[in-house]
Amino acid sequence: MADQQTITPNRPSHRLFHVTGEGEQSNWTRIGAAWSHKDGKGFNIDLEYMPQKPGRIVLREETEQGEGQ
Repeated sequence: MADQQTITPNRPSHRLFHVTGEGEQSNWTRIGAAWSHKDGKGFNIDLEYMPQKPGRIVLREETEQGEGQ
């Protein structure tokens, strides 16, 4: 039986991006999604893509437009 705190809703609460570059020259690539736990103390993360080049992973709240950026 699944723990109620780890069951995820259909729509993610956050998006994950791999970001290279800085400022106006930055490139954001969506690499996954995250769903917050009911208790607000963690996330379930689904990575669709594992970056192979240097950069940083950014977690952003989902927006109404659906991209979180």
